[in-house]
Amino acid sequence: MSKSNIEILACEPSPLGLLCLRRRELLSQPGTIVTEVTLNHEFLMSSLYTDSERALARTALQMHSGDEHSGDGLRVLVGGLGLGYTAREALLSGRVARVEVVELLPQVIDWLARGLVPLSSELRGERRLVVTQGDVYRRLAGPPDDLFDVILIDVDHSPEERLAEESARFYTTPGLQVARRHLAADGVLAVWSYAESSPFADALREVFEQVRVEPITYDNRLIDQQQTDWLFFARG
Repeated sequence: MSKSNIEILACEPSPLGLLCLRRRELLSQPGTIVTEVTLNHEFLMSSLYTDSERALARTALQMHSGDEHSGDGLRVLVGGLGLGYTAREALLSGRVARVEVVELLPQVIDWLARGLVPLSSELRGERRLVVTQGDVYRRLAGPPDDLFDVILIDVDHSPEERLAEESARFYTTPGLQVARRHLAADGVLAVWSYAESSPFADALREVFEQVRVEPITYDNRLIDQQQTDWLFFARG
C-alpha cells in the first residue's frame, strides 16, 4: 500500500462519468483494507459495508414461497454487478440454480475478469453465474424472453436520485407493471435504496399484492455515524 494509503486499481471514463476503483487501508483501523468505487470523484460503494446488499438477496429468497427451505432451481436476475456482494449472496443459497447479472458498465465487468475486486476468484469460479453487459431497466421495460423467480435491483442511489434519467419510468406504476411481466409465478422483486421513498412504495402497492419496506441500519465507521439503507420487496 502506498504512503497515501490509497492504491488506484483502475480509473477510466464511462457513460456515467469518471469511474475509479481503488483500494486503501483505513487510517483509523490499521490492517483493514477496503475496496471502493467512486463515480465523478464521489463515493459510490465500498467492500467495508455490504450488510444491506446481502440482505436484499437473502430476504428476497426467503420471501419466495414463504420459506427459505422450500423450492429449488430458482432463477435470479441481478441488476448491477458492483463489487459482487448482491450476486454472491444469492449464490450462497443452494436453492438457486442460476444467477444472471446485468451490468451497464463494461469497465465493472472487466474489473471482475481481471481479478481486481475482492470476490473475483469466488465469482469467476461459479458455474451458476452469468454476467452480461446491458441496461437492466431497458431489459425490464421490454418483453420478457425469460422469467425469473427473483429480481434484485441494486443500481441507483434511490428512486429519486438516479444514476441516469432513463431509469425513472421503472419506479412508476406503469414501469413496474411492465417489469412484473419478467417475474415467474410467486416471484419477488427487490430494490435497494440509500433513502426511503414513499412514492415508490405506493407505486409498488399499486402493482403487487404484498409489499415490504425494510430499513437496514449499521454503524458507518468511515463517517462515524449510523447509516440506514432501505430495501423494497414486492410479491404477488
